[in-house]
Amino acid sequence: MNLIDCHTHTQFSFDSDAPIADCIKRAESLGLAAYAITDHCECNWWYPREHYGEDVQSEDFGFGQDFERSVSAVDRIKAEYSGRTRIICGTEMGQGHHAPDIAARIAADKRLDFIIGSLHQIRNEWDFYYIDCKDFSGDRIYDLLERYFREIYEMCTTVEFDVLAHLTYCLRYMKQRDGIEPDISRFDELIAESFRALIEKGRGIEINTSGIRQGFGDCFPDLKYARLFRGLGGEILSIGSDAHKAEDIGSDIEKGIDIARAAGFSRIAYFIKRTPYFIDID
Repeated sequence: MNLIDCHTHTQFSFDSDAPIADCIKRAESLGLAAYAITDHCECNWWYPREHYGEDVQSEDFGFGQDFERSVSAVDRIKAEYSGRTRIICGTEMGQGHHAPDIAARIAADKRLDFIIGSLHQIRNEWDFYYIDCKDFSGDRIYDLLERYFREIYEMCTTVEFDVLAHLTYCLRYMKQRDGIEPDISRFDELIAESFRALIEKGRGIEINTSGIRQGFGDCFPDLKYARLFRGLGGEILSIGSDAHKAEDIGSDIEKGIDIARAAGFSRIAYFIKRTPYFIDID
């Protein structure tokens, strides 16, 4: 079977030091049919630190510079590369609805093949990575979750991207790290509305396999939500490892494909020049 990995990070992501050359070698050694480099670009922290004043909820800034470094490097390598793996120039665009002017600038960049839309941080809160939920009341947990899924919907209806990344990202920290197991089924209709918006716009979701190797025990999202997306008429599904190290590229992609099949998909997608192409998985 032809495997793809449509969500990976290199030295141009603030939380990765994986050399881009090593990442490409790894993708080629695995025989990946398509390999997308999607370095982080948090739209709400596009400018240097001094742009944002005193009250900030981030430790990382200047993503505009990171974006340009990543896209320039990948675009150049694509032009020079003649290997058997198709290299896709992408970006993981975080919080585009917090800075729609920046999101529009990114979407207009003709060098990009692929844009993942991510939500790591809701308004007036830190990234979920930094939020310690161990001592939170149930009301506080569900307030965070409701705001999170409402912002997912806002992002899906107001920002241009190709695939919604890791729908259940918040559970990586709430459940896996902090041991809290919230019932997110109360937000299923809101999630369905986000999916309907994506489907209407010809967009997709991803199955992010990072939860398997990181100890969560499942993908983001799991089978239930992949099945919901398909049942609503969704056709575009990508699969990504969310690798931040070269050795993690391609990790558990087969398990992601198993979820895709169980959800009713017969093919998975990758993007070239913002257009989906499909690989059969039957």
